[in-house]
Formats: sequence, structure tokens, C-alpha cells
Amino acid sequence: MVRCANGALYTGITNDLKGRIAAHNSGRGARYTAAFGPVELAWKTRRKDRSAASKLEAAIKKLARPAKEALAAGGPLKSIIKSCIK
Repeated sequence: MVRCANGALYTGITNDLKGRIAAHNSGRGARYTAAFGPVELAWKTRRKDRSAASKLEAAIKKLARPAKEALAAGGPLKSIIKSCIK
């Protein structure tokens, strides 16, 4: 999860975090981050494979902003996800 210059949180997956952040900051990343960059890393975690990462990404994108901010502040992923997604 990265924080854009406008304060928005953008969630995505990658297997090259440094390269992805560099792409976002150069305008070659997602359309949203190109419009509202530069970005800085707000939160990260590892998953065992791309499928697990994609499922977590989808769950995080469904969260309300306060829950995403709690993740960025270091809150426990498992309890935040469980409390926000039924």
C-alpha cells in the first residue's frame, strides 16, 4: 500500500517493490498514482504466492479508509480484515 501526494492510499501487488514504487513515481505505474503521485510506501506484507497476494489485495480494497489507515499505522492485519469484512 502506498500513500499518494494527495493523501490517498493505493493498494496493489508486486514481486519487485522498489521497482514498482520507482515506476509509480516516474509516472509509469498505475494511472491513479501517475495523476496523484509521487508515492511513498505506507504498508507492506509478504504472501506465499500471487494468488494469496491477489486475495489479500481484494480484501484490503474493500476496507473503509479508517481500516486502511489502521493498517498503515501498523495495526494487526488479521483483526482489521476480520472486523471489516463479513
